[in-house]
Amino acid sequence: MSEACEDEARLLRDAAERLARWTCEEALPVWSGAGFHVENGRFLEALDPETGEPADRPVRARVPPRQIYSVIAGGSLGWGGNWRKLAGAALDRYLADFFQAGPLAIKSVNMSGEPVDEGVDIYDQAFALFAFANVAEAMPSRRDEMSARAASILTAMREDLSHPMAGFEEANPRNLPLRSNPHMHLFEAALAWEALEPEGPWRELADEIGGLALSKFVAAETGALREFFDGEFKPAPGEDGRRVEPGHQFEWAWLLARWGRSRGNENALAVSRRLFEIGECYGIDEKRGVCVMAIDDEFQAVDPVARLWGQTEWLKAALLLGEMSSGAERKRYLASAVKAVAAMERFFDVPVRGLYRDRMLADGSFILEPAPASSLYHVVCAIVELCNHSRNPNERH
Repeated sequence: MSEACEDEARLLRDAAERLARWTCEEALPVWSGAGFHVENGRFLEALDPETGEPADRPVRARVPPRQIYSVIAGGSLGWGGNWRKLAGAALDRYLADFFQAGPLAIKSVNMSGEPVDEGVDIYDQAFALFAFANVAEAMPSRRDEMSARAASILTAMREDLSHPMAGFEEANPRNLPLRSNPHMHLFEAALAWEALEPEGPWRELADEIGGLALSKFVAAETGALREFFDGEFKPAPGEDGRRVEPGHQFEWAWLLARWGRSRGNENALAVSRRLFEIGECYGIDEKRGVCVMAIDDEFQAVDPVARLWGQTEWLKAALLLGEMSSGAERKRYLASAVKAVAAMERFFDVPVRGLYRDRMLADGSFILEPAPASSLYHVVCAIVELCNHSRNPNERH
């Protein structure tokens, strides 16, 4: 490592140690304790960061697979909890609750497992696939089962939800607008499965979504990634079609950099760097030092609220692009990663340690509301990336 990056590297190593302790000693104990219903094996939707009390909400399909990932990832960070038993119990309950009607997950159930919303959302299928990949890797005894279930989801999506051009519809019959965000998480799941099954259908799925991002989601004239589209993946009418979310600029930058490097695709790598540049230049509120929720396609502020997840994606992208760079460019990305850590940790200052705030207002104050379980996946994934980077920043990729 160059001498110019030593200060950033030291700060990131210190942060990795500190945040790994936070995950293992505070976050996972509270989410596997108050945030997990032992009697029925269900993760809860949210906890009050002032008291630790559960919020009375239905459980969305995206939450159990994210929490299953988080406890498995916690095991890789050294968490002393019985993550295999917890993940296995939560997986069994998740499968029983959300796959009652067929191979695709329904949207939500109550705490008795009764359906609240039996609709199908491709976003939820993405997280099922992602969790199944992590279970398959970490729990070999369930690998064949997870592989079969993942294949069943992909087959059902291909049969019922394929878009004529590429990617997927939101629903059948068609529901507009189409969104880039669910495709982003399908991209993440496809890359996870490709690593486990290189000869399976996952490489093709990753290439399909990567190609869709480069050709349709990213605006050729600006390099920004749009959120909402009409039925032909053209920008949706009105303000929706102009919306740009800095957190997603970072998240797509991270994924396209991974995919572009694996494919030797220089265009994907250039797009990744441009996405990061947009997120960093126009999506960071310098006064608060945080990533904001939304700008428009002329890079003007639209929504100054800062969400916790946006800070985590900023960190992940900065770390990976830093590892793929050298000299002054590397230093710039790692310095950005240091800022992202500081932004993320501001959300952790709550009475119940291990919980967090979710939304920061424009004046720097936080909305007092339950901490959503769904954010833990973002946080843990960023901390895993930070710890892996700090162990061997020059060679792990």
